Amino acid sequence: MEKKRDAFPLDRGGEKQGENPGHPEKNGVVTRHLAVGYGKKVLIRDICLTIGRGEIVTLVGPNGSGKSTILNSLARQLKLAGGEVLIEGTDLQKMKAVSLARKMALVLTKRPSPEKMTCRDVASMGRYPYTGRMGLLSLSDNQKVEEALSLVHALDIAEQPFSQVSDGQKQRILLARAICQEPEILLLDEPTSFLDIRHKIDLLCVLRGLARRGMTILMSLHEIDLAMKVSDYLICVKGDTIEAYGTPEEVMSGERIQKMYELERGSFNELLGSAELPKPAGEADVFVLSCGGSGIPVFRRLQREGRGFLAGILYTNDLDYPVAKALAEEVISEEPFMPIRQETFEKACEKICQVSTVLNAGFPKGAYNQKMQELLLFAKESGKRIEG
Repeated sequence: MEKKRDAFPLDRGGEKQGENPGHPEKNGVVTRHLAVGYGKKVLIRDICLTIGRGEIVTLVGPNGSGKSTILNSLARQLKLAGGEVLIEGTDLQKMKAVSLARKMALVLTKRPSPEKMTCRDVASMGRYPYTGRMGLLSLSDNQKVEEALSLVHALDIAEQPFSQVSDGQKQRILLARAICQEPEILLLDEPTSFLDIRHKIDLLCVLRGLARRGMTILMSLHEIDLAMKVSDYLICVKGDTIEAYGTPEEVMSGERIQKMYELERGSFNELLGSAELPKPAGEADVFVLSCGGSGIPVFRRLQREGRGFLAGILYTNDLDYPVAKALAEEVISEEPFMPIRQETFEKACEKICQVSTVLNAGFPKGAYNQKMQELLLFAKESGKRIEG
């Protein structure tokens, strides 16, 4: 099992965090050689994690890798197949249901379908660990419900029947319900499912705000780009073990993603957080001139059209470069912070001679790009069709 952090994340100072036996309350969740699965079938074993208070930790991995199984096991929805889980220093198995409900909230992908309940009613269910047997909400309880609905931007649908709102709106209401519990630990299984881009960003901002208040957040996400942006740590799940555990910068490389998701076509760029489709098939008949991001939409359009292309001359630190590397048949490149060398220019000229079309996506005029202007002039003088 590969572990960037020897199974435990490092703090910002670079020291091992691990468990804090002197102050177990500072450890949100600790697992010791945890095994999870269904019945006697163990899916993932030897899970050793320490998630501190105020941290966002995200499970990533392919479908069926066991992310939901881990979350359900930590929430006591599934019986542990082995090992131990500590919730702020207390054995999960020994906690009473009410105590656990006050410590931990869970938002699952499977949504309840209550009849004749408004969205406010569903959110209010999060207060039940505090209301006693009668389930009556106090003025304070109602205020907390109002605050939670406001936090997830759902006040406008509060009085609508829960069964009649969209899946994305239901997701926000269920998050409000979890917030109403005032948990110290929040578990979420694919919380961005069904949300449009605005509400995905809103939700992740809410989670970051909750983490700043000291809430421990463990969730699963399919959107790798969002996981890399919002998470303090990532847990890569594949096979029967945890493949890697560390900061996004440490564990998420294009190569790891290619391997973890078994990408046979296309690629993922960890710097841009974007997936690219496979390179167009067939011989390249277009040479694209670009700079500073002007080429990216052109590269992707050519890919959609199935037109193979060459690209250049791009500095290796140019925004266009990683996308060109992913989609172009060949990229003529230059090292950054220096004028384009004559040999690089001549190589680009050779490639232009091999195509019928030169597509000028745009580049600024300046001393460093003088050769680009000469390259465009060469293409015109060579009788190439100029587009753009």
